[in-house]
Amino acid sequence: MFLNSVRRSKDHLIIPKPFFAFFNTNTKTSQQQQTHLSNNQQVEEKHEEEESITNRVHWTRKIHNLCTKEGKVDEALLLLDNLRLHGYRPDSLNLNSIIHALCNSNRFSEAHNRLLLSINSHSVPDERTCNVLIARLLDAKTPQQTLRVVRSLIAVKPEFVPSLINYNRLIGQFCSFNQPNEAHRLFFDMKSRGHSPNSISYTTLINGFCRIGELGFAQSVFDEMSENGVAPNSLTYSVLLKGVLRKRNVEEYRELMNQLWEKMIDETDLSVNNAAFANLIDSLCREGFFHEVFRIADEMPQGKSVNEEFAYGQMIDSLCRAGKNHGASRIVYIMKKKGFFPSFVSYNSIVHGLSKDGGCMRAYQLYKEGIEFGYSPSEPTYKVLVEALCRESDICKAKDLLEFMLNKERIDRTRIYNIFLRALCNMNNPSELLNVLVSMLQNQCQPDVVTLNTIVNGFCKMKRVDEALKVLNDMLMGNLCAPDAVTFTTVISGLLNDGKIDEAFHLLRVKMPEKGLTPGVVTYNAVLRGLCKLQKVDEAMGIFNDVVNDGMVVNSTTYTIMIEGLCGSNKIDEAKRFWDDVVWPSKIHDDFVYAAILKGLCSSDKFNEACDFLYELVDCGVSPNIVNYNILMDKACKLGQKKEAYQILGEMRKNGLAPDAVTWRILDKLHGNTRKKLSDHDSTSQCIEVAETLDKDCSVRREEGAIMI
Repeated sequence: MFLNSVRRSKDHLIIPKPFFAFFNTNTKTSQQQQTHLSNNQQVEEKHEEEESITNRVHWTRKIHNLCTKEGKVDEALLLLDNLRLHGYRPDSLNLNSIIHALCNSNRFSEAHNRLLLSINSHSVPDERTCNVLIARLLDAKTPQQTLRVVRSLIAVKPEFVPSLINYNRLIGQFCSFNQPNEAHRLFFDMKSRGHSPNSISYTTLINGFCRIGELGFAQSVFDEMSENGVAPNSLTYSVLLKGVLRKRNVEEYRELMNQLWEKMIDETDLSVNNAAFANLIDSLCREGFFHEVFRIADEMPQGKSVNEEFAYGQMIDSLCRAGKNHGASRIVYIMKKKGFFPSFVSYNSIVHGLSKDGGCMRAYQLYKEGIEFGYSPSEPTYKVLVEALCRESDICKAKDLLEFMLNKERIDRTRIYNIFLRALCNMNNPSELLNVLVSMLQNQCQPDVVTLNTIVNGFCKMKRVDEALKVLNDMLMGNLCAPDAVTFTTVISGLLNDGKIDEAFHLLRVKMPEKGLTPGVVTYNAVLRGLCKLQKVDEAMGIFNDVVNDGMVVNSTTYTIMIEGLCGSNKIDEAKRFWDDVVWPSKIHDDFVYAAILKGLCSSDKFNEACDFLYELVDCGVSPNIVNYNILMDKACKLGQKKEAYQILGEMRKNGLAPDAVTWRILDKLHGNTRKKLSDHDSTSQCIEVAETLDKDCSVRREEGAIMI
């Protein structure tokens, strides 16, 4: 109806008021909008209503402004479609504005379709605009879609030839998606249309074949490059080296490496050398040739062709990404011998990686050495390092790191203390928690609720719930900041773990309401979990019914706790009824709930029921994760039921899941059990044959799983 309301009057486009009301983004009614329109808006609308359809300059400017200045591409599209209905033929400027606006909004698919629509209607821009638009569409990194646009342009406009840059970018994108054969066809198409491929064209194609391990094709393209008079640069050699390294061809690697160093000397563009060197080091690390990286670091065969600091930084970066943080620290020492210092970013990356990978002592050493040239750990690195030191029970080094961080400028000192306290919770040292709290107060650093919750949680984890209660009481008395729901939940959980049910319920039902806090689902989950651990499942069920009747929305964690509690108390039938009557109708369930039921059924020797339960879930449209299948397979293994185990494996694969490491360990265990049973009961050759068949079957399936993974 909206479009029908637009009418022609001679050569003018008459646009009624509702058109502009439709464009307005204000949520007021149309009458209110018109009331509040400024005089300028009213003048503009009147001008638009009377504007001639033939005034291309006006409409082009209008569409351009909507796309660029106002950022209203949908309004521009609506206006353009309306103009087309009344004889307006969009030109390349209109199309250019629309395509760029759609791409700026990450609506690349619409941009592709809009350009295809224009081409199919024989509204094709000039060659320069076509290349500009193709370049813009390439930002989407969807080469198949962009190639379809290019082919449509050529079909309608045979004389059109995409630019060499666009061809190279499109070839590169196909190679990045491991489709070098498609890229190669595009390469030949480029040549057939008069382009002479340059070093970028060849290098990109060589890289594509090396990515998929087709070294023979890569070598052919490399040879063709020289035959056609295009000199390979240092980046070309490094790309070909990637393929050689992947094939473990050491002799060819040595030869190409020497050629690479020679080519770097002759290269005038240092950025090409930097890219070649970075690619080489990254390839060496990816393929595990770390000794070569250290050799290059010692000898620096590239000489002055690559900036030394850049070269060392690239080695550190590649080694860290390969998980070789100790190797990266070795590069640091090589740099220091030659009078260089790594960037703070690279250095921090090493310290962070060592802290996470069990090398906290080496990380601490590097941190201390780094202070000499101005290094300071970032907050995330401080967190992982101080946690690692506390796990190693080296409290002295952890405190030293804390003091250093506290002396930094523009730092949130409370947050630094909180991170340290959380790390201390890994140690069974309650006195240190209180010492840090005292230290905060002495240093005029006010502890916040996160600080105190961390301390309370640490005491509860250390089974020192009485100390946690003392901190809570200080908070309740106003000596410290007021407790929140997290504080109460933590202490309630600690009391229940300690078997102090009455004290826990006193906090829940008396103290929390006194502070104006209403227990939420997280608090009640802690209560239910504590009661179930104490085998107080009936009390837990009573509380569950009370909170549900009071209107609280429970979550899948609640259901998991209740099912685990019922199964743990040998009330498997009640657990099944709870699932049928409560959990399934609620539609709030996840893999944890399914796992709880499956474990309960399996532990109650109801393996067949567990299998039926899982299969019924799948039939109802549920997609259980691999953990649930592994639970059943593990039970089948313990029962020595090979057929059932492989049936479960088949169902798992049928539902799109690949076996993981746990699955294969279970199958190995299954075959061990099967062999044992055979040897116990029969020593005939037939039994041996069956056992060998099982081993072969398992091996084949494991290989299939590895391929799928």
